[in-house]
Amino acid sequence: MTLSEAFAVFVRYFFILTPFFVVAVFIALTENETDKVRHDLAIRITAGLCVLTLLMLFCGEAIFSLFGITVEAFRVGAGALLFLSAVSLVNGKVTVPESKRSIMDLAIVPLAIPVTLGPGAIGVLFVIGSETSGLRDRLLTCLALLAAVLCVGAILYLSSELKRIIGRSGISMLSKLTGLVLAALSSQMIFSGIATFFK
Repeated sequence: MTLSEAFAVFVRYFFILTPFFVVAVFIALTENETDKVRHDLAIRITAGLCVLTLLMLFCGEAIFSLFGITVEAFRVGAGALLFLSAVSLVNGKVTVPESKRSIMDLAIVPLAIPVTLGPGAIGVLFVIGSETSGLRDRLLTCLALLAAVLCVGAILYLSSELKRIIGRSGISMLSKLTGLVLAALSSQMIFSGIATFFK
């Protein structure tokens, strides 16, 4: 793998993580939080994404096979979870289960996975992992993927500044629009998973 190919992997994975969509969800979910909480949450999400990316890259297919989970089943489960988040956003509030005492508990699920690292991104990681061989290629691939994750994390970290630019009314509108998009996306994920399963 050349450096240009590694850069192509970086760009591809960066956009597959849909950073601008993710930051919209992030801002909507943390509307009433302080800058420190947002920064801490962004760091936790980034760390979780780094671990999950490497785990799915090298062990994803084996893990799914071990537990008998298909990508289709993952789509349906992830879609259901996303739909609950969508309803909360459209209603203007975030529904957090009683067992969760802090928004920090949302860092891994649902913010890291499946909002950021969804079935599409996981599928790409499966393909990249199967196509990568040799120590140098694996190292360059890991660096490219981690660089993409760190860039997404930086956007989340700077979300407070973005929120100041957009304003409260902008955040409210963005929250509801994001909820509608999430509802449509979650429904499509569920339908796609079911359709592919029956095929």
